[in-house]
Amino acid sequence: MTVERERDGRTLVIRMNRPHKRNAIDAEMTAGLDAALNEFEDDPELWVAVLTGTEALFSAGTDLAAGSGGKTERGGEYGVIRRRAGKPLIAAVEGHALGGGMELVLACDLVVAGRTATFGLPESRRGVIATCGGLFRARRALPLNVAKELLLTGDPLPAERAYQLGFVNALAEAGAAEKSARELAQRISRNAPVSVRESLTALERINSADDEEAWRITEAAMAATLSSADTAEGVAAFLERREPRWQGK
Repeated sequence: MTVERERDGRTLVIRMNRPHKRNAIDAEMTAGLDAALNEFEDDPELWVAVLTGTEALFSAGTDLAAGSGGKTERGGEYGVIRRRAGKPLIAAVEGHALGGGMELVLACDLVVAGRTATFGLPESRRGVIATCGGLFRARRALPLNVAKELLLTGDPLPAERAYQLGFVNALAEAGAAEKSARELAQRISRNAPVSVRESLTALERINSADDEEAWRITEAAMAATLSSADTAEGVAAFLERREPRWQGK
């Protein structure tokens, strides 16, 4: 199984487990994430969820060779990206959270990271763009100039800096992000679930009021990019493990 589930009291831990592919998201993983989050949402005994990867890495994003499968009915891309917030979802990040992996983190409500974790949106290095919310969620979660830096350079953002910028809620020692996220989930679960749910829902409605327009803008940018020669070259160079030869068209 590429997605594992573990119940810990009121918490559901959802673990991406495809390490030989750097936890890249294919159709099977999308289905697994969707099913796990559907269970979380539908079970009244579960109040908080933790989304994590393996001890060495969170996720490298979409599997460029196999594709990530279609949007799911309740979760959208990856089974997560367009899901309506109702219960808190905490990202517990070790190693790299890149591309779609970073967009998974941006779709979560809280972030816990190991000190050696890194975040990034390197799509421009592949001749593509961030299509799963990164274009507009990055600038909400980070200062605008930092969001631009990530999107335009593709350079990684170290966990220490992400914490200083307020993107990461809690820093843990390397290898202890999941443990720290579980502890945060327990702190949330001590509170009234209705109060938590309504607070989260209200914040999400206010924060994402412009999402419909943001998705339209993203889709227009995606259409313009995918029809370019640079996109074909970027994906080919990645699969062939060579430097891309950009044409700028």
